[in-house]
Amino acid sequence: MAARYRDWLRQADADLRHAGQARGHGAHEWACFAAQQAAEKALKAVILSRGADAWGHTVTALLGVVATAAQAGEDLITCAKSLDKHYIPTRYPNGFDTGAR
Repeated sequence: MAARYRDWLRQADADLRHAGQARGHGAHEWACFAAQQAAEKALKAVILSRGADAWGHTVTALLGVVATAAQAGEDLITCAKSLDKHYIPTRYPNGFDTGAR
């Protein structure tokens, strides 16, 4: 089987670059979504590199597959939870009860 984790890591890097570009252009919703995608794909790359299957879109859950809470540290877990909050609301106008603003 091919080492597909490299593909996931390459795409994570591209998503992270896109997040920076979107932020620079004031497209904050796209920057948030692309940052979430970059983290998701990077964690999937790590999981796949270890020979396991990587499923789902929740950064916090994927982080839990990679490391224990003690290994990850509170700051990283907080960041993962923050990214998870941007997965759906940044893509849909009705992602928030009263709108995005």
